[in-house]
Amino acid sequence: MKDLGELKYFLRIEFSRTTKDILMNQRKYALGLVSELGLAGCMPSSTPLEFNHKLTSTMFDECTGNKDSVEDTPLDDCGKYQRLIERLLYLTMTRPDIAFVVQVLSQYMHSPKLSHMEATLRVVRYIKGTTGLGLFMSSNKENELVAYCDSDWKLL
Repeated sequence: MKDLGELKYFLRIEFSRTTKDILMNQRKYALGLVSELGLAGCMPSSTPLEFNHKLTSTMFDECTGNKDSVEDTPLDDCGKYQRLIERLLYLTMTRPDIAFVVQVLSQYMHSPKLSHMEATLRVVRYIKGTTGLGLFMSSNKENELVAYCDSDWKLL
């Protein structure tokens, strides 16, 4: 066996370690994804998905006779959408903030539409603005879960 030194980068995950904590992120992987898609010059999105954004499948549109689906055509190349979702799924290892949206978008991998691709690109634009986010693990021995929420959020 060899001692390779302190862990810094493994399986496209960056590790920043101090005596008190560890930060894991995929900054380099996320920036590579953004530049590969040609979105490096675009404005970042503030949220991964629009509020109340409704996504429907092609089968649902056929059964309901949805008139809004005239402009929302199925994609010619499903492979491009599927590869993008695969890359986003890998990114969810250290980015729980996009895990729900990516899971919802992955439900349409068998027959994606233009609206699905646009929503997926919005997730990538969100990632562009938040590349430094990751998982933070403290070394204190307290078994405590800390969560943050928007204090302005109200039930209607």
